[in-house]
Amino acid sequence: MQTEPGPAALFTARVQPGDQRCDAWSNQPLLAALEQGSLDWPSSCRNGTCRTCIGRLESGEVRYEIDWPGLSAEEKAEGYVLPCVAHPRCDVVLRREP
Repeated sequence: MQTEPGPAALFTARVQPGDQRCDAWSNQPLLAALEQGSLDWPSSCRNGTCRTCIGRLESGEVRYEIDWPGLSAEEKAEGYVLPCVAHPRCDVVLRREP
């Protein structure tokens, strides 16, 4: 399990296409930030297994509090993330997959 030391940091999450933006705190999953920012993003299980929320991380970095989210090694290498369990480490840009 990865943990983020210190107080929560505030970043910006951008969603493509459309360049929508919202605040994203380091101590909460990106999906929660997107929902609090009134950005539409598909979701279901919220625990990293159903893959409904899968997207591509175009820039930035995330961390997971679970050992292995529901992504293959190839998907992780290609930049796919699960926003329901991914926490931002900096400003991020997500691309919604069709």
